Amino acid sequence: MTGCDMIASLNKLPQIELDADIKLKRAFAGDKETILAFVAEFFSKSWAGEVEAAILHRKCYISAKDGKVCGFACYDSSAKGFFGPIGVDPALRSTGIGKALLIRTLEQMKADGYGYAIIGWVSDAEMFYRKVVNAEFIQGGEPQNSVYSNMVVM
Repeated sequence: MTGCDMIASLNKLPQIELDADIKLKRAFAGDKETILAFVAEFFSKSWAGEVEAAILHRKCYISAKDGKVCGFACYDSSAKGFFGPIGVDPALRSTGIGKALLIRTLEQMKADGYGYAIIGWVSDAEMFYRKVVNAEFIQGGEPQNSVYSNMVVM
């Protein structure tokens, strides 16, 4: 199954393991343009819109290496209780950055009072979410049945 929402419990999240040269932090509004340029370069303009909303509401985390943005993860940008989008510089994938961003963001969602996170419109990353946080697909969670049905172009 691809292109469907998933759900993950926030009850037992794994520990973050990350190299010391990678820093995780909540996105700072003053860095918004730098972060959005990174998102637009490696991902998409539509994701940049979601990331901007998350930054302005203090619901975005970033990773940085050598003073440069190398990843991001957001929540509550598409809808309340939704995790995503998330992205890591393609040259740094498989280094644990995505896993650390996912866990840190879900920890914040738990601290905000959420019991579960909906991971929106998952396709290729299914196994990543299953492995890291035991996420499962939501029956009937296809984009046309989800919050994404509000998009102008799906």
